[in-house]
Amino acid sequence: MKLKLDPRTKLYMILVVSSIVMMSATSLFLWVVRIIITMVPIGLLILEKHYALALRFLIFYVSALVLMFAFISENSTGFLTAFLLGYCSIVVQFMPAMITAWYVVRTTRIDEFVSAMQKMHMPDGITISLAVVMRFFPTIKEEYGSIRDAMKMRGVMFGGGNVARMVEFRMIPVLFSCVNIGNELSAAAITRGLGGKVKRTSVEELGLSLTDVVLITLFSATMIIFVVFKYL
Repeated sequence: MKLKLDPRTKLYMILVVSSIVMMSATSLFLWVVRIIITMVPIGLLILEKHYALALRFLIFYVSALVLMFAFISENSTGFLTAFLLGYCSIVVQFMPAMITAWYVVRTTRIDEFVSAMQKMHMPDGITISLAVVMRFFPTIKEEYGSIRDAMKMRGVMFGGGNVARMVEFRMIPVLFSCVNIGNELSAAAITRGLGGKVKRTSVEELGLSLTDVVLITLFSATMIIFVVFKYL
């Protein structure tokens, strides 16, 4: 069962999750709240049938939590321990926001996003920039997959003992593709009327459903609970 959420709800989810993970969890209860709020976008990815992506995020996040809490103590010393602690802390700190942002990118169409930004009366400069970014990364992923397959056919891979050639023949085409794709997406956005003086119309009808209201209430309550238990 797929959930059709309003883009404004998704943007609010990013805001709340990013705010919570940027504040340090100083008690077990706050850690539980942070973990629960991280599981919500993972569950939404599962509902959207992105099973492999949700599983990768879940394994990566849980592994970092296990390493940080079970295998690394505050009294441990040594370079390896410090490296693992720093790595796991970064993953646990930023992974929830990344999961939520990736869910928004994978499940939001550009016309829905632009319509939502117009309803929020956001400046066209911000709307165009974010719209280009939302299409940029998925397009780069597809382009890199094509380049990788082409290089494999030519025997340029890690396993072939050609690491230098692999970096050269993969990364340089990707960098050039980034430049070209960025220019093309910007031109496409302007061609479709973004940034024009006349208000742009859209056939996409947006509105907050019961699911949107429930999620907004849930995330707002979580934010309030986290702030109250942390600072008051």
